[in-house]
Amino acid sequence: MHPRHSVILELVNGAGRISVVDLSAQLGVSEVTVRQDLTLLENQGFLKRVHGAAVVLDSDNPEHRLWANSKTKQAIAEYAYSLIGHDDSVLIEGGSVNVMLAKLLADRADVSIVTSSSFIAHQLRHGKAEVILLGGQYQSSSESLVGPLTRLCIEHVHFSKAFIGVDGYDIQTGFTNRNMMRADIANAILNKGQETFVLTDSSKFGRIFPAAIGPMNLIKHVITDTKAPALSISTLKSQGIDVHLV
Repeated sequence: MHPRHSVILELVNGAGRISVVDLSAQLGVSEVTVRQDLTLLENQGFLKRVHGAAVVLDSDNPEHRLWANSKTKQAIAEYAYSLIGHDDSVLIEGGSVNVMLAKLLADRADVSIVTSSSFIAHQLRHGKAEVILLGGQYQSSSESLVGPLTRLCIEHVHFSKAFIGVDGYDIQTGFTNRNMMRADIANAILNKGQETFVLTDSSKFGRIFPAAIGPMNLIKHVITDTKAPALSISTLKSQGIDVHLV
């Protein structure tokens, strides 16, 4: 990807919507060039063009979601990495922050990684960490394994820590996911009763999606950034969840 395209994705995902005029000014290129860039990025599925602007694309594709708030997500992933000890066996469910965490673990020969994400497994193909990819129905939109076979696999594997991704959090609904099949797998992981971490940046707070993740008393930790709403953080803490702000 061209470095300018990476900057465009950072700006669009950070603002939610940004005009061609503003992109031209910030990038120091003509509006014609910006429009050409936006057309290319839209064709690749990274954003959506509207009249005179570009808007963020709500996508389940892990490759696309990596570009949204990437610096914040990287900081969350690095903090999560610091909590993984020697000889830990960790389950990494999916989501863009978890992809970054998995990449950090790639060369840890002392760590075993269990995952339901074929995208994550592919990212680790040249690493030293042992990778166990769970079986199940392949869901192309999220590049994940889902369904009854995946739940059965989770019941028969063991791990010391689990890291799951979410799409939304609201005080009334708790954590939610836009993808019901992925939420089902996250709930199967929670039911194992192991030390489970939700990794999410603050942009997910205040958003509600159809599929519930919980119950909340099965979630031990939440790692997010300091922009998360204070009321949401206090609510999580009141439910006995250890909140880590980075």
